Amino acid sequence: MSEQAQTPVARFGAFIGSLISATWMATMNGIGNAVACFENWLFGGKKALYGLAVTRMIFGVTAFGLLASNFSTRLYTFGSGSAWNGELAAPLSDFPKIWIFSAFHAVAANDVAFTALYLLLAVLAVLFCIGWRFRIVHPIFFVMWVSFIEMNDMVGDQGDNMFRIALIIMFFADPAARWSLDARRRAKKEWFAEGSSPRHIGTVLHNLALIALTAQVAFVYGSGGLFKAQGNPWAHGYAVYDPLQTTRFGTWPVLSDLITAWGPMVAIGTWGSILLQGAFLLALLSRPTRLLALFGILGFHVMIGVLMGLPWFSLTLIAIDSIFIRDRSWKRITEGIGEKWRTAMGGESSKPVAVAESA
Repeated sequence: MSEQAQTPVARFGAFIGSLISATWMATMNGIGNAVACFENWLFGGKKALYGLAVTRMIFGVTAFGLLASNFSTRLYTFGSGSAWNGELAAPLSDFPKIWIFSAFHAVAANDVAFTALYLLLAVLAVLFCIGWRFRIVHPIFFVMWVSFIEMNDMVGDQGDNMFRIALIIMFFADPAARWSLDARRRAKKEWFAEGSSPRHIGTVLHNLALIALTAQVAFVYGSGGLFKAQGNPWAHGYAVYDPLQTTRFGTWPVLSDLITAWGPMVAIGTWGSILLQGAFLLALLSRPTRLLALFGILGFHVMIGVLMGLPWFSLTLIAIDSIFIRDRSWKRITEGIGEKWRTAMGGESSKPVAVAESA
């Protein structure tokens, strides 16, 4: 039996068995390590608190900016003056048909009541931005905002959908934990004790909300990149040219002509946007590519907001993309800005020992 066990076939079988066993163990260990890493990430504290705070603030600025810029034409665009489009009698959106989202639709024919709700929504946008009593303001702002933005389907864009989806996801997160009036109050007295069950539940819900928001961004950018890639204007590299030469989206004709005057620049912008959107999520996996992707997507949205006259759409996407910037990066940015502000205002530096230490 011992001689038979030493035959080449037996040794080869033992080798294959050990290889399969080692591969199985390595796979199981890898899965176990991945699960442990995910559990540590999920339960080890709330992530992207500063990024979500920036999202909250930009959302508030976006909502207030849209309301302020349309105040003079509010009645014609959303109120009684828009009755010609038939939506006061038969709204295209289903939201005004739901009682909780029907406030603006119910008073659309009354200019005074509509203006009062309009101003109330602007105040809520400011409170949302500064994070005052956020858990109370957030649901009221959400209901009022959806009620308002669905008044006229003809003036909406996809930024409205992303804004609404992000507001829903933010119900489960903690966007007011940093850079808010609530954060100042909680610094004096935290709502729940460290290690308590509500604290753990809040942490898990917050981090799961981040995953949901990341998935939504991935769907938007991924589907957008794939949709563009199958179109002839995008495949042939001239898609950027067309909208900038229209009256509706070419809001700055001089800039549009400047951008589209050089053919290679048009092709770079066209193909670059496809690559940027399609590879955005994968680019976040390493620091060098993350920086490239974040600066690239920021420039992408700035160009859309300025050249195509869609500032509120661009600000909405920029706000959501803020969650991909790490908290320590936001801290360094704010510390750097604060240091420069104190220096510019003639104050003393907050790091007076730096020279002595370096010497």
